[in-house]
Amino acid sequence: MSKKSLEDVLKAAGNPVQLLRNSQIGAYVYPVVPGEFSNWRDEQKAWRDTCVLFDQSHHMVDIYIEGPDAVKLCSDTAINTFNNFPVNRAKQYVPVSYDGHVIGDGILFHLQKNKLVFVGRAPSANWIEYHAETGGYDVKIVKDDRSPGDPKGKAVVRKCYRFQIQGPNAWALIEKLHGKKPPDVKFFNMDYIKIGGRKVRALRHGMAGAPGLEIWGPYKEREEIRGTIVEAGREFGLKQVGSRAYATNTLESGWIPSPLPAVYTGNKMKAYREWLPATSYEATGSLAGSFVSDNIEDYYVTPYEIGYGPFVKFDHDFIGREALQKMANQPHRRKVTFAWNAEDVAKVWTSMLVPGKDNFKYIDLPLSNYGSASFDEIKYRGKIVGASMFAGYSYNERSMLSLGIVDPNIKEGAEVTLVWGEPDGGTKKTTVERHKQAKIRAIVSPVPYSRVARESYAKGWRTQAKK
Repeated sequence: MSKKSLEDVLKAAGNPVQLLRNSQIGAYVYPVVPGEFSNWRDEQKAWRDTCVLFDQSHHMVDIYIEGPDAVKLCSDTAINTFNNFPVNRAKQYVPVSYDGHVIGDGILFHLQKNKLVFVGRAPSANWIEYHAETGGYDVKIVKDDRSPGDPKGKAVVRKCYRFQIQGPNAWALIEKLHGKKPPDVKFFNMDYIKIGGRKVRALRHGMAGAPGLEIWGPYKEREEIRGTIVEAGREFGLKQVGSRAYATNTLESGWIPSPLPAVYTGNKMKAYREWLPATSYEATGSLAGSFVSDNIEDYYVTPYEIGYGPFVKFDHDFIGREALQKMANQPHRRKVTFAWNAEDVAKVWTSMLVPGKDNFKYIDLPLSNYGSASFDEIKYRGKIVGASMFAGYSYNERSMLSLGIVDPNIKEGAEVTLVWGEPDGGTKKTTVERHKQAKIRAIVSPVPYSRVARESYAKGWRTQAKK
């Protein structure tokens, strides 16, 4: 019998860890958008020095939720409060499992009364869709899936384009585009601006550490709007950011994009696993890194560990509430940045240039992840004290960086060891060549790592990592 669901896939595999660590899905692709418009170094530099245009039109799932129970559906499935969520506001939506472990996150936009849209990765979108279908809510769901990594020559069309204008010069560019001073909206609030005579929906954002906007509208207007922005942005040093550099901005700003969704265990989650198809992200995704455990739950994280503690509000009933209440006052691992030692990184790269010797696991640039979710061992005095979960290179900091979690007793400034590469020559993932492991020294550092981001972001989840 063919495998029809995630639950079928897991039964056939026996162990979810082995399934995910040997996934054949290949590299995670940011689709459609060119890899580089100029070069990824200058594109990274521009979000710090001038301004950039991020094209987010293709790599995320959009779930449109409409009906009298739209807000209730989201409130029942998220740790966030919805007492402060009027129309024209957005929030980071974070769902957890019944046991209180993170499934994913994304941005939820309150477009109008009884109409919202969630924008983010598949795990959270799937969770919303499942409960909309099975929970008895009076809602209608329209799913606009992310663009395919290999469109096979077919035209790619979304419901909306989605851009961000970010960087120190962003606001001056936005004012030029709008023709006058734009509406003075607060962080994560929405309004409208005009671009080239068209009315465009806009969200006040700060993805690159300075005030900017996320804008969207009908996909058929995408190239017209892009062209207008690019032309107007020349005098402000605007650069378009390609798919190679795009995801690395989070290394400086402090968001961990892809924790492993905590859906593979638990009797209460079984119905969901039976609903998820065998072709879903959860069934086909990959798990990479030096940390190896036969227990998939060792790869789960809680909201407190990855900086979402301030979001947890017990003013409403939600899935996972009881579990989070029990752990709320316990010590938690905390989110940090790991700044990798330059000499040790160079040693890894040099191994690629020495014939006849075993090489270390290749460190790709600028984004160095080789699985859908990553979990590399972090050791201190020989003991595992955390995990590195998202890695890459910042040209602005001239450093390899990774985001991850450490035990509460590990202080900022401590030197730890990151184990890079998988044991026993590596798993069977298509992204893994035969290699040996390397020990890379790293300094436990602030999150966000960028001083600009730490000082410029609105006070919130990115800036509340505890030392």
